[in-house]
Amino acid sequence: MDTAQTQRKHKKRRLTQEQVSQLEKCFTFNKKLEPDLKLQLSNTLGLPQRQVAVWFQNKRARSKTQSLELQLCNLQSKLEAALSDKAKLEHQVQFLQDELRRSRNQLALFKNQDSPVDNSNLGSCEEGHDDQVVVFNELYACFVSNGHGSSSTSWV
Repeated sequence: MDTAQTQRKHKKRRLTQEQVSQLEKCFTFNKKLEPDLKLQLSNTLGLPQRQVAVWFQNKRARSKTQSLELQLCNLQSKLEAALSDKAKLEHQVQFLQDELRRSRNQLALFKNQDSPVDNSNLGSCEEGHDDQVVVFNELYACFVSNGHGSSSTSWV
């Protein structure tokens, strides 16, 4: 054999669309290539057994890479959603902390005034009086209606 014949013999043959289609179809049912199947495909497609085996090996590697890329994409989407939720929750926590601070300041102002406010129902939070909620709501309504509270508060 001369060098030209050797180069032609070792040159990788490109697969036809029909060959690729048959290999793809077979791959959907068999990810691993058994010797009998390799021989059958080789004869049916007119390809060397080694080329069929290498095609299956490469296809498994590509499939694994695609699967990992899909998993990465899904994880990135979940991470972005979790970070968005975290930011919203942090905003809500800050809003509630501000509201609590304002309410405590307002309550302290009412307690320190020398006005005829009935403080008998204000008790401590630990006492668990049901009427405290009503008194607090009245105080909050008064607080908001007097322009001391922010009228544009939201949970967003």
